Amino acid sequence: MSYETILVDVADHVATITINRPEAMNSFTRTMMEEFRQLWHEISWNDDIHVSVVRAAPGRAFCTGVDVNSAAKGEAPAVDLDNIWHCFDPGDYLGPKSMHCWKPMICAVHGMAAGGAFYWLNEADIIIASEEATFFDPHVTYGMTSALEPIGMTYKMPLADVLRMVLLGNDERMSAEYAKSIGLVSEVVKLEDLWSRAHELALQIAAKPPAAIQGSVKAIWTSLDMPRSVALANGLKYPQIGNPVGVPQVNREALMANKAKKYTLR
Repeated sequence: MSYETILVDVADHVATITINRPEAMNSFTRTMMEEFRQLWHEISWNDDIHVSVVRAAPGRAFCTGVDVNSAAKGEAPAVDLDNIWHCFDPGDYLGPKSMHCWKPMICAVHGMAAGGAFYWLNEADIIIASEEATFFDPHVTYGMTSALEPIGMTYKMPLADVLRMVLLGNDERMSAEYAKSIGLVSEVVKLEDLWSRAHELALQIAAKPPAAIQGSVKAIWTSLDMPRSVALANGLKYPQIGNPVGVPQVNREALMANKAKKYTLR
């Protein structure tokens, strides 16, 4: 498919998705929401795709949330707040997990990641950032209640850090290094290395059996909505389905025999 607000390239079992509105700080619009909704469906059902990378066109921002000027340009609003019984969270379309896409997703963040950018970050399996990346939530500064993104953040960040980010608004930004220290970001790299490092990680994941990586992602993410004992009981079905007896997806003996196999230490 062709898209207006994003670029999509598929190669080596990796779907590389570039948010492509640098003239508007890569903010999202209703059009982008609809395009991501279709894209996650396509990725889910395309067996040639094992993993995705979400990144953003070069510039000052990874994403600054919703484009507040889109209505003035004739664009349909991202959320129709006037019809209160049929409002929906725009994040339902932007993130893969809310669209029931269980293929791993890596986010490569540069520049500003603000507000609605967390719709992607909250559903990422791995987040890496460039050294100059910053994270913040400007909602309250502009008199807007911040609820949807920070609720998602509480599954990624300590509550104290979520509340500090929300309440300080535009007065403070979280650095990439601090984001790494609290576990939001797993790796910080130089800006010029960001895209190549994200692709390198994606290739390592894509080389693994797709049923195993998708089953693992789904088992872990769906467990977040369950009490611990229920999650563990429910989790048992995933290895039963994903690890069928007598149908190995890899040659385990050959893998174990390869003593020269290299690994990286983080």
